[in-house]
Amino acid sequence: LVIDVRSEREFEATAVQGAINLPLSQLEHRIREVAADEATPIALYCASGARSGIACMMLRQMGYADVRNAGGL
Repeated sequence: LVIDVRSEREFEATAVQGAINLPLSQLEHRIREVAADEATPIALYCASGARSGIACMMLRQMGYADVRNAGGL
């Protein structure tokens, strides 16, 4: 599962093919909509890797085990 944690506007401008847009500000409340199973492999990206790094920490704290920061575009 590839998740883009940038804003909707950034996502609309350019995105990785097949990625799902879940902005960092919504991630905690909406992650279970796209990854109900905490064992789901998840790659997160943003513009620079900073927001996706925060998202990785957040998801690990929530119990997601296979999460990685794919960096920035």
